[in-house]
Amino acid sequence: MIRPHKHKLINLSMTATMLLGGLLPTTLPTAVTAQLINQAAYTYTDPASNNQYQGLTVQNNSTSAPLVDPLGRILGCAGTLLPDYTGFSVAVYEPNPNDPTGTELGQLLSLTRTEVPNIPNNNIPGGKEPNSENRNPFFVTNNPAGVYNFLLDPNKGQISPGRIYIFVVNPPANSIYQQRRIKIEILNNTGATNNNVVRYLATSLDGQPISLTGDTRIEGTVVLVPDAELVGLDLLAFEFTTNLCQPSQVQIIKTGDRATAEPGDTVIYRLSVKNLSDVDINNVVIIDNLPLGFNFIPKSVRAEIDQQQVNITSNRNGNTVTFRIDGNLPVSKIINIVYATQLTPDSVRGTGRNSAIANAQRADNGFSVKDGPATHQLKIRPGIVADCGTIIGRVFDDKNFDGEQQPGEAGIANAVIYLQDGNRITTDPNGLFSLANVLPGSHTGVLDLTSVPGYKLAPNHKFSERNSQARLVRLEPGGLVRLNFGVTPTSEEVVKP
Repeated sequence: MIRPHKHKLINLSMTATMLLGGLLPTTLPTAVTAQLINQAAYTYTDPASNNQYQGLTVQNNSTSAPLVDPLGRILGCAGTLLPDYTGFSVAVYEPNPNDPTGTELGQLLSLTRTEVPNIPNNNIPGGKEPNSENRNPFFVTNNPAGVYNFLLDPNKGQISPGRIYIFVVNPPANSIYQQRRIKIEILNNTGATNNNVVRYLATSLDGQPISLTGDTRIEGTVVLVPDAELVGLDLLAFEFTTNLCQPSQVQIIKTGDRATAEPGDTVIYRLSVKNLSDVDINNVVIIDNLPLGFNFIPKSVRAEIDQQQVNITSNRNGNTVTFRIDGNLPVSKIINIVYATQLTPDSVRGTGRNSAIANAQRADNGFSVKDGPATHQLKIRPGIVADCGTIIGRVFDDKNFDGEQQPGEAGIANAVIYLQDGNRITTDPNGLFSLANVLPGSHTGVLDLTSVPGYKLAPNHKFSERNSQARLVRLEPGGLVRLNFGVTPTSEEVVKP
């Protein structure tokens, strides 16, 4: 509750506490009021007497709306002060008008100049330390450590509903930290109604949390109190945090024991996850996506830290294998995971490329950290027989012209089919034929109608492309395709005398 001295009118204004890693304690902003002083000098000559008169107009002092003062402090990822703030700067931008997403930086927001101490009657409103002149951008110092502020001017419409700003934290060039951006949108402003409530929406533009609970979007309210002597208030700040954490807090590397393999081989993979942050990490989860034709062997999984075995669980869902590690991974330590897979004939049809992503949480504030994907490329050799497939087919009396053999549709024996390489295939008594150990790829078969006297090609009412003596099929490695031909008896012609 704020109780200013009696007879002193204080306008409590919007306070934006921008924290990086932790919440700044509630701050009490100083009232900043811009006074407009209008005074004019005049001279007048009486044409009748030629007398000259001069003087000043009455001074007219009018008080405009108070400036609104976000105030905050840059903190580290764990909510503590950084050891050195030299080179850090903060700025408030307007969004780029040519960017439809509203996330790219436009011009720096033009702020009203202020001064400390406030000199009366100079049309420059009083400011607030440490940014006494309301500079934008503002370079943060070590005294006070990491503290910054900007004063927004309601007289310029800077807290009008719909106004959008992008708050930016710029670390020095040699810093381990990256730039942070937060979009602030003024939702509405009630004016004098309900103590002038301003609602805003803060959104992280870089995906990092802006609260200690991990939120990336926060909606809040700030109450501008017109008379703190009469209206008590527990001042609320912009309750969102902008963390300054290292961009890379965990690292994953994936390797394999060979560069090439063929169906039937066993491949050993190794995953190495290193903690690059300044605190322990826990809840380490690695998600590994295996290529087509790779069979995961659960009993092969092992994990160790400093050559000491640790507990690890694995779960496979389709081609995705999830590994979970028990306990913490200390700072700068590496956990090594090994497991085996066996290649099947389907691996020839896959890419041989698998990838893994590591996810974890900081032990101090629970923020999520991740890295990846880390990939490994394995070249798959076809092998001797594993990639060969089989062509099967039939020649039959297609009575309903659908291209498929149903009961009552007899097979045609001794029908001849020629392949594109000149090979000749003859059907058995049931009209069936097969060809094993066929190389994968496209194959064409043609029915020799002279081998089926009394029959002609049956029209296909289902698929127009089958109304031909030729069939084109695509055989996958280790696959199976059908090459069917439907025929129908030739109609006897009636010869008229």
